Amino acid sequence: AAELSALVRAASEREHVKADLIQAVIQQESGSKPCAVSPKGAMGLMQLMPDVAERMRVKDPFDPKESVDGGVKLLKQLLDKYKGDVSLALGAYNAGEQKVDQTGTVPDIPETKNYVKSITRQISTPAAVGDGQATH
Repeated sequence: AAELSALVRAASEREHVKADLIQAVIQQESGSKPCAVSPKGAMGLMQLMPDVAERMRVKDPFDPKESVDGGVKLLKQLLDKYKGDVSLALGAYNAGEQKVDQTGTVPDIPETKNYVKSITRQISTPAAVGDGQATH
């Protein structure tokens, strides 16, 4: 737990994404288990699909540091793309950017809606980016 907290803090500071959002995603995605594999093939703490892991330059998605770094990098890209809208970023993290881009909203997929609702309930503030350093 202490090691994971340190990884989350470091990624949070580097990418300017709030640590509580990262922690909530990890908890929702993998239950904080680095060896987690989903039925769809997502792997590791941040549950990266193989193509996403490759795009984020994650060689070993089961390595906690690589998983957190890659997942947070993806979250930051999504938060930037959707202008800081946490719900859209989380919807895209769960269902894919294409689905969010098609509708401009969280996809009408029960799993995705529950995912977004569960995580947004856990975070302290709706603004997920920065420590006052980034403006989104």
